[in-house]
Amino acid sequence: TEPEGAFYVFPDVSYFFGKTINGYEIKDATDFSMFLLEKALVATVTGDAFGSPNCIRFSYAASETEIEEAMKRIKNALSE
Repeated sequence: TEPEGAFYVFPDVSYFFGKTINGYEIKDATDFSMFLLEKALVATVTGDAFGSPNCIRFSYAASETEIEEAMKRIKNALSE
């Protein structure tokens, strides 16, 4: 979904709930957010505080180079 304002994106990550990725059990968005922090070194915020418990929040208030690097790290962490 294309954002309508601000500089945040809220992807739905519920696809990963109930799965284990590289030894990390993903029960909810908090687990997925922690997985990204620990495995990909990418910080996100869960959507719980914003009324979207199946989502995580990415800020794209960064350079294009930094965003591309973060997405590359996430892709690598999920594909291992």
